[in-house]
Amino acid sequence: MDTPAGDLYQVLGVDRHASAADIKAAYRRLAMRYHPDRNPGDKAAEERFKEVSRAYAILSEPEQRERYDQFGQADTSQPFSGGIDVQGATDFFDAMLGDLFGWDRKRRAGEDLRYTLEIDFEEGALGCEKEIRLRRSESCDDCAGSGAVGGAAGLAPCSRCDGKGNIKSGPGILAARRECRACGGSGEIPRVRCPSCLGSGSAEKDRTFVVRVPAGTVRDSSQRIAGQGAPGRRGGPAGDLHVLLRIRGHAFYRTEGDKLFVEAPVTLPELALGTELEVPVLDGVIRMKVPAGTQSGAVFRVRGRGLPEPGIARGDVHVRVVVETPVEPDARMQVALAALQAGADAQRYPRRAQFQAVRAATGRDKA
Repeated sequence: MDTPAGDLYQVLGVDRHASAADIKAAYRRLAMRYHPDRNPGDKAAEERFKEVSRAYAILSEPEQRERYDQFGQADTSQPFSGGIDVQGATDFFDAMLGDLFGWDRKRRAGEDLRYTLEIDFEEGALGCEKEIRLRRSESCDDCAGSGAVGGAAGLAPCSRCDGKGNIKSGPGILAARRECRACGGSGEIPRVRCPSCLGSGSAEKDRTFVVRVPAGTVRDSSQRIAGQGAPGRRGGPAGDLHVLLRIRGHAFYRTEGDKLFVEAPVTLPELALGTELEVPVLDGVIRMKVPAGTQSGAVFRVRGRGLPEPGIARGDVHVRVVVETPVEPDARMQVALAALQAGADAQRYPRRAQFQAVRAATGRDKA
């Protein structure tokens, strides 16, 4: 990573006539880019972060900037003039721009929760309702989320921060405001901690939700239930609950685009002589005729028994017949199969004869 050196304006990527707003915008962009929290373990980014913080600390102060413009150096009695460490740069960033992610230090949204729900293929295809149960953190009933015996009336100003919720540290331009650890930024602490939640203001509770899976859901997807995640902090909005739907695979159902296929295993005699099959579909069993001489892999379409489609009638189901080769044939079957193979002439197997002709022609071309 290249690090600009020398001129402080070059460090921030602005010209010498840039306005205070332009300088602040440049610093914000660069500081966000090279902040240690976004580049853990990256020493080059760490040095760049310190450098842009020092440049802004000088150019954001009118007197410092004027001195720098005149003499090319900052007042050595001022912060950052003799160098800067990472913690100092981070404190400076917090003081100038606030939290890296822009969170309100008084109110914070709760975290999103995730729940994985597995359903059968048929359940997703036809639609269903599923009840899920999960354990999540909620406001303690005994103290109304305050953490204090007696609820909000049992809170007292925090003595560590004098009820401000934050503690100021550092001189002058380096004055950084850090959230008070004693009260968590609320400015209040319980006089007597609630025994139910030990002063945390929250408790683990089981909750039940009904998830409605729309018909036609045959692929993994997700649903968001707004406001049903973890509770917010100090009155902040609750997070969301994300339900991840996982569709279990099926032995015979397949989807190709928006089409539903059923793979029906058949024997060679059934295709050669013709047969009638009973094929399971989503909502029952259908009977269909397979003409004599049907080839393995042939597809038959049955209207109106496929996947539901929003706003219109159900789609079609496509039945693909596939020859299943016998496993470990006995002696009688081996004799029958040998006799069948002996009669495999071109008249009865035209596609095989065509294939052999192409193979022979290809071999001659190579020779």
